[in-house]
Amino acid sequence: MKQIIAMGGGGFSMEPDNPLLDQYILKQSRKVKPKICFLATASGDSQDYIARFYQFFEQQSCLPSHFSLFSPSTRDIESLLLAQDIIYVGGGNTKNLLVLWKEWGVDKILKKAWEQGIILAGISAGSICWFEEGVTDSFGDGLAPLSCLGLLQGSNCPHYDGEANRRSSYHQLIATQQIQSGYAADDGVAIHFIEQEVHAIVSSRPHAKAYHVVYEREVIERELVTNYLGSQLNDKTSQ
Repeated sequence: MKQIIAMGGGGFSMEPDNPLLDQYILKQSRKVKPKICFLATASGDSQDYIARFYQFFEQQSCLPSHFSLFSPSTRDIESLLLAQDIIYVGGGNTKNLLVLWKEWGVDKILKKAWEQGIILAGISAGSICWFEEGVTDSFGDGLAPLSCLGLLQGSNCPHYDGEANRRSSYHQLIATQQIQSGYAADDGVAIHFIEQEVHAIVSSRPHAKAYHVVYEREVIERELVTNYLGSQLNDKTSQ
């Protein structure tokens, strides 16, 4: 079963005191202690980012590790990544991430991991990268479309409510057919795909949402049903 969990924002790096999204990702492996490997390529393998990953996930029921392209621990990247249950991709510069992955062959390894049922997850750049196209600030001058790995069809826009120009820029790029229709996610929202279909949309914030944004003679934004994970937690606590 091919699974991708694409986060518009949130997780340990943005919400260190709100574990709901990251715990949701861990639960999807259905293992008591899943092996989860962090790829911080988009941030230049920031040591602070990697440290925060361990600070959170070492407190969870899992076996955390990371792989750095800037200080590689092995030449056999494929064996390392294909031994994981979850591969978690951090945020940063999506363009640089894709260039480095292609140079090192990581793009092909991740496709193989996906086909073998390893869960792929990520935030921001780690969300955009899985789609055919994404809206990125990688070029440093406003927001622009970017061709990505193409595991998921269509386009993706993270931080939909978290950055002032995200929504309007995404609409404009779709309206001018510079980018395909696709999915947008607020900060604190994860869209869980199984194969090419949306399996679930979950949030760590009560009012955060996801949207399907399409062009049908004009740009149409359809709000998607989003399940707040905190309410599920409260329901269990009250029982």
